Amino acid sequence: MVSITLSVPEEIRHIMRKSPEVNWSAIVRRSIMEKAQQLSLKEKLLKDLKKEKDFIDWSVDLGKRAKKWRLRSLNGTDNR
Repeated sequence: MVSITLSVPEEIRHIMRKSPEVNWSAIVRRSIMEKAQQLSLKEKLLKDLKKEKDFIDWSVDLGKRAKKWRLRSLNGTDNR
């Protein structure tokens, strides 16, 4: 595990020293891990959303082409 150093304002450090029974390192570690997991999930969701957007764009384009083809065939301008 890697160690990091954090800076907190003096008044916060004073409050922390009043509660030596609290494992401040564990609290900070858990908070950092939760935030990292949230960011990882956000990245995955954005990637999935991009894939979904590509599929939606493809399906909308396909629908537009089908409508154009149908309109041409109804107007008798289909060159098949």
